Amino acid sequence: MMKFIESTGKNEEAAIAAALRELGLSRDEVSVEVLELAKPGFLGIGGTPAKVKVSYEAPDEEPAVAVPAAPERGDDPVDEAVEEDEAPAPVMAAVAAPAGDDRAEKIVDFLTGLLERMEVNAVPQVSVDEEGNYLVELVGEGLGAVIGRRGETLDAIQQLTGYAVNHGQQRRVRVRVDAEGYRSKREESLERMARRVADKVVRYRRNMTLEPMNAYERHVVHTALQDYPGVTTYSVGVEPNRRTVVAYSQE
Repeated sequence: MMKFIESTGKNEEAAIAAALRELGLSRDEVSVEVLELAKPGFLGIGGTPAKVKVSYEAPDEEPAVAVPAAPERGDDPVDEAVEEDEAPAPVMAAVAAPAGDDRAEKIVDFLTGLLERMEVNAVPQVSVDEEGNYLVELVGEGLGAVIGRRGETLDAIQQLTGYAVNHGQQRRVRVRVDAEGYRSKREESLERMARRVADKVVRYRRNMTLEPMNAYERHVVHTALQDYPGVTTYSVGVEPNRRTVVAYSQE
């Protein structure tokens, strides 16, 4: 169905840009109607802003499909913090980080200090995958506090570690931090959910909108369904409420 929002700006282009930022869409995905032209006023006084109506295609209103709840310690699921729409590093067979690896040592030093301040009895184990990404497994006790609700604490730890390791470096590396296999469990849960939703979309020939997810979770869903016959996926909305739509496709 078509929806629209109205936006204002100092000129028509500024008003359109403000609407696109709010919707999280590109110019090609909307149609624009200018409601009021900007009026500069006299000597910059008494002017009025431009006003535009931006229309966009929205999925059919369906009850949002619940994203599987992340587990408390020992249950199922996982998240991963990444910058918006940045593809996460693939999980590959890892080898032990080589002795004398400055980055691995920096990761261990940073996380050891952070875990001590969090009063968590755990140690980081670092390995390197075939792409040169650093994989860190936190091993110890009290890891529920490290994972946090829906992996939010683990995401924050990963971001901080990546910043600490890459700060001042010319070549950036990716750092993936996990605990108790949380990320793999979460990814598997999201993939199962995506396939269940895709089955319903094909069966009923109606689009279904998932609950808000972070960039990594959306990436998992897009990847899981990229070759699924009869469906396509895309994202709508703006952070932190950006959602994935699983849409019926007749192609």
